[in-house]
Amino acid sequence: MNAPAATRSTAEERREEILHAAIDRFGKTGLHGTSTETIARDVGVSQPYLFRLFGTKKKLFMAALRWAFDHTAERIREAGEAATDQHDAFRRIGYAYTELMSDRRHLDIQLQAYASTSDPEIRRLVNDGFGRMVMEIVRYTEASPQQLAIFVGRGMLLNVTTAMGALEDPEGWASMIQEGCMGEMRFD
Repeated sequence: MNAPAATRSTAEERREEILHAAIDRFGKTGLHGTSTETIARDVGVSQPYLFRLFGTKKKLFMAALRWAFDHTAERIREAGEAATDQHDAFRRIGYAYTELMSDRRHLDIQLQAYASTSDPEIRRLVNDGFGRMVMEIVRYTEASPQQLAIFVGRGMLLNVTTAMGALEDPEGWASMIQEGCMGEMRFD
């Protein structure tokens, strides 16, 4: 009997596998603390193959950041499209974002994005990605600048308390912050 033939992945499938491994690794150890050798090993490809698909470590990192911002903007859009009015849009977008950030991959890569903005090219990418998220929020909530600042500020505060693991204590100070951040947006 012949052994079953091994299934070969296409370059696009390998690219996706590498990208997702990179999101995990870069999210944990950042651009400078992550080796492409480790990412390649995680996926079972050679480091030269990784470079053939992405060019440089920085380009791979930037692809991971694009994925994070694109995915977040998509979730904001989906939540906004389901909303019935401004208050419902704030509520739905807030919960969609909170749910997304509960997956540490999303939170960690987003935090690494902000931490890497000393590089001008990465700064432009992060500004563009964050700006697209903000404009999606405005599109569905019709938020004023003050409403937008409060809403986005709440999200960033939840990012920080989540990153610290402070929300794991249901009785601690962070639970008060979470309750305040998750409370209804009222502007009447």
